[in-house]
Amino acid sequence: MSSILFIGIVAIFVFLLFKNSLMEKINVDYKMIQKMKHATWFQSHWRTGVFLFFINAVLFFLVGFILYLLAYFIIPFVHVIIMLLAVIVSVCFWMIISKSWQGSKANRFKVGLVGSSFYIILSLVFVYRLMTLKPSYPVEDTFMESIGLIFGIIVTMVAFITCFIIIAFPKSNN
Repeated sequence: MSSILFIGIVAIFVFLLFKNSLMEKINVDYKMIQKMKHATWFQSHWRTGVFLFFINAVLFFLVGFILYLLAYFIIPFVHVIIMLLAVIVSVCFWMIISKSWQGSKANRFKVGLVGSSFYIILSLVFVYRLMTLKPSYPVEDTFMESIGLIFGIIVTMVAFITCFIIIAFPKSNN
C-alpha cells in the first residue's frame, strides 16, 4: 500500500509540473464553464471558495461511502480503481473551477485557500485521532490504525497542496 501511495504522490508531482499544458486543453466553451463564468454568485471569491469547499467534501464523503460499500464485497483492487477515479474527477473539477473563475490574483488565492481548506481540516482531524489513539481493550494493537491515519494525513496534505496550486496559481508565468 505504501508503494501505491508513493506512486500517487509522484504522479501528482508530475501532473503539477505539466498542469499548464493540461489546463490549456480545457475548452472555455464547455457549458459548465460558461454557466459558472456568467453566474453572479460565482464572481464572489468567498462564495466560490465555499462552493469548492463543499464540492471537495461531497466528493470525499461520496468516495468514502463507495469504499465502505465495497468493503462488503471480496473484489480485489477495485478500491484502488475507485480512489484513482476519485483523484481524476477531483483534479478535473479543480481545473474547471480554475478555468471558470475570473478575478484578481489575491482573490484567486483566497478561493484556493478557502476551497482547499477542507483537506487541512480533515488532516487536522486525522492528526488529532492519531495523537489520541488508544486501544479499545488491553491487548489491542493499534499499529495498523496508526499507519492508516498517517496515510490519511499524507493524502489529505497532498490533496490540499494540489487543489491550492491548481486554483491559486493557474499559470506559472503569472
